Amino acid sequence: LFLTQPYAAATLVNGSLRKVVAAPRYVDVNEWLAVNTFDFFHYTNLFHGAVAESCTPRDCPVMNAGSSVDYTWTDSQRRSVKIPAPQYVDYVMTWIQNTLEDENVFPTKGGAEFPRDFQNAIRLIFKQLFRVFAHIYHSHFDKILHVSAEGHLNTLFAHFISFSREFDLIDKKELAPMADFIAELEALGRI
Repeated sequence: LFLTQPYAAATLVNGSLRKVVAAPRYVDVNEWLAVNTFDFFHYTNLFHGAVAESCTPRDCPVMNAGSSVDYTWTDSQRRSVKIPAPQYVDYVMTWIQNTLEDENVFPTKGGAEFPRDFQNAIRLIFKQLFRVFAHIYHSHFDKILHVSAEGHLNTLFAHFISFSREFDLIDKKELAPMADFIAELEALGRI
């Protein structure tokens, strides 16, 4: 459904979002990554909240991005387990929130340095946020249409993908479930 017109072309911004994702000249790259990660987390969480009533263990017994891609959660014993999508998203959002609040990862005190592996932490967050986007598009886009929010979601996703590409945050293989839509956004000049 999200690949069909006019839905695929619905956005709030004309033109490419690539121009707005580059770090400003005098801004530390890690600061730029941090503030944008915080924003993407909150906006993605809002969109999932908009479809949460229809994302139930009965309707979404496995976290997926369409019929061919299932996502697993790594439990405390380091085992990959299939869990219902709402539980997976709850775990993801809780983990990201805890990471964002961790001063050792996202320092907020003046003079505090970002950790050496900060960009790896950002990559893990972006990977999980992408999975939430992919699930929303593949399983709940009809609910997004019902509230006429497709332009908002598409704009956020185009911004997210543009930012991810600018800083090499998501592996190309991970993007496969949304590759056709990403190609459509490219063809439309959005990313």
